[in-house]
Amino acid sequence: ELENQLATKSKTLDELKQSLALNGGAEQTPEALSLRIAELCEMVDSTVSQVAQLKTSMQSILEQWKVYDEVYAEVSLMTTRYLYCIDQCKPSLVSLEALRNQVKTLQ
Repeated sequence: ELENQLATKSKTLDELKQSLALNGGAEQTPEALSLRIAELCEMVDSTVSQVAQLKTSMQSILEQWKVYDEVYAEVSLMTTRYLYCIDQCKPSLVSLEALRNQVKTLQ
């Protein structure tokens, strides 16, 4: 979206240059307008460069988030498995009387 806006602004700036070349500028001298347009071009170039850097940075961050999501899902699955195993492996609490009855039955 930012790149599209920059392209639109660049086009507008180019049209302004052409207009200046044709009209000569009514309110300001052509030299002053040319300097201002040159400054604006430099600002646009700087902004385009910053957007490219930001895009690269964001792609790197996106890749890191993808790795994080994958690892998180794996850890979550392992945690669920361990909790299930712990739940299945813990001894059931039986009263002393129930144990005596079980011993009598086994004898």
